[in-house]
Amino acid sequence: MATKKKMDKTYVPFTEDMKSTHTILIPNMLPMHFKLIARVLEKRGYHVDVLETSGPEIAETGLKYVHNDTCYPAILVIGQFLDALKSGKYDPDRVALIQFQTGGGCRASNYIYLLRKALEKAGMPNVPVISMSLAGIEDHPGFKITVPLMIKLLYAVFYGDLLLTLVNQTKPYEKNKGDAEALADSWCARLADAMDGKHHNYREVKANYRRMIRSFLEIPADREKTKTRVGIVGEIYIKYSPLGNNDLANFLVSEGAEAVMPGLLDFALYCVYNNILDYKLYHMNGSARLAYKIAYKYLLARERDMIDIMNEECGGVLMPPTLFTHTIDLVQGYIGMGVKMGEGWLLTAEMLELADKGVNTIVCPQPFGCLPNHICGKGMMKPIKAKNPDINIVAIDYDAGATRVNQENRIKLMLANAREKES
Repeated sequence: MATKKKMDKTYVPFTEDMKSTHTILIPNMLPMHFKLIARVLEKRGYHVDVLETSGPEIAETGLKYVHNDTCYPAILVIGQFLDALKSGKYDPDRVALIQFQTGGGCRASNYIYLLRKALEKAGMPNVPVISMSLAGIEDHPGFKITVPLMIKLLYAVFYGDLLLTLVNQTKPYEKNKGDAEALADSWCARLADAMDGKHHNYREVKANYRRMIRSFLEIPADREKTKTRVGIVGEIYIKYSPLGNNDLANFLVSEGAEAVMPGLLDFALYCVYNNILDYKLYHMNGSARLAYKIAYKYLLARERDMIDIMNEECGGVLMPPTLFTHTIDLVQGYIGMGVKMGEGWLLTAEMLELADKGVNTIVCPQPFGCLPNHICGKGMMKPIKAKNPDINIVAIDYDAGATRVNQENRIKLMLANAREKES
């Protein structure tokens, strides 16, 4: 790694001194998850700000500094960072940027270098860019992921997934608009404080699951008639980010539908499971295989706990996530498990997971030039429909040249077809 850093002239380390002087900016992909992650980092002494800016100027700024053949998520993330740095709100000499990385073969693993080149073009080469990755892509003396910090960050993911599930299944039915979002914001603040407590262990996490579920069930709601459920799958940023998908989940609610989205924990399990698969398929990662198996069992057990608690507390009113092992079973016979660049086989599996739950209408947002989406998403639509004739999958392009009106009109047509089938 040391040799790699010497070759990368744009690398600026985030030093220990910067922890007290710099504000770390985070691009907003999962609003509730990232709010919790930001609060966890703040409790560890970091100054953190999650960017919530939106509008066409974000993509326009990104296109000024990134080649237009770059994938749309990169254009948006870099555009959001540079828009913030140029807004006058932050001192470029006291700001650092953080980018979450998987370290895989997808172009997303090049965001760091694209971002640094953009900063150089914009006259701000001194701004540190932190690569937050368990793959050990880079080292930053002032930003260390310790075991206690990793556990807190995992708790933030668990809590974020549950909040995402509860909000999506409550918002379309709430009698007082805004109740679900307000309650989620309240829980974000409470959970962040709780995670800083000395006695906050996994037993307390499970107790909080029950408290969260009960509080959402108390929201006045009209559930007499089930709304049309629409699944959202795809490239991870465009799937979750309101900036990336033009606030797709809320648009579906405004059209009288219910958005259904698999959680981030599934993606974490997918990444760990793929490293186990590497040994089986290619005899790679032999020395780390045991560690990956332990991590996989740990995450799978945590997902099972959330599902069990939802089943116990909800009485069938709310639909829990699908256990990852069942998701793996569903995808067998459709696509090889060695197809794992980016979202890979998980993208296909999540469409089958939704259909297995009775969610037969699915939107697959496609960023420009995204290989996993075109192969594992759009490319798998025909074989999925051949075995599941009731399923309706619509691939929607999201890029700097696509118009929001066209995207929303296609979604409206999809909803009209779905309701015609339901009637």
